[in-house]
Amino acid sequence: MAGVDLTLRAGERVGIVGGSGSGKSSLARAIIHLPAPTRGRVSLEGHDLATLRPAALRQARRRLQLIPQDPLGALDPRTRVGDSVAAPLRAHGLAPRGEIRARVAAYFEEVGLEPALMDRKPRQLSGGQRQRVCIARALACAPSVLILDEPTSALDTRVRLALLALLEGVQAARRLTYLLISHELEVIGRLCQRALVMEAGQIIEAGPVEALLTQPRHPTTRALVNAARLTPAWRGQ
Repeated sequence: MAGVDLTLRAGERVGIVGGSGSGKSSLARAIIHLPAPTRGRVSLEGHDLATLRPAALRQARRRLQLIPQDPLGALDPRTRVGDSVAAPLRAHGLAPRGEIRARVAAYFEEVGLEPALMDRKPRQLSGGQRQRVCIARALACAPSVLILDEPTSALDTRVRLALLALLEGVQAARRLTYLLISHELEVIGRLCQRALVMEAGQIIEAGPVEALLTQPRHPTTRALVNAARLTPAWRGQ
């Protein structure tokens, strides 16, 4: 990546769209310093993450949560999913020990899962359920920013729309900031207010989502618009 300049305002929903290999996921990992960028800087509320001491960096990473593309790979196959959601509560001291299970049950309900699923292993759940577990685990960290890396790419259309509706509701209720990464413009159009188009590690076009959809300037953006399934369901109508 080179020359990527991105500012997220509190409560904003920003999309990054581009083809495979455009640098989207590399940007997401650089933001959470996994690994730390070799050039440039990432700041959270004015604090450069590279200058933070380990304890402060740990707290900053807690507030910058990544929702992965592959929930099955992100969840320990040997661990009950309820314990996976409980892990950040224990690690960061975010709940008294006696309240952890009740907190986890509440997070499950918030993301549309029955608390009875808490004792299952990841392979006993559907793909959509596993992704909801990952969202619940991120919410348990009490984040300020959710970075969503292709969160719906492995799901069928019905499940994808339901998951995007869930993310809309969570963002509104918690006033979170979203950075949504996708290779599909219809996903960005469903959830985001503003979008940036990446190609070869650079931002080639940026602006309000509606402007990108109706008046794309760059050939890559026009190709993404032509490939998008911009039906009323996808636009949230």
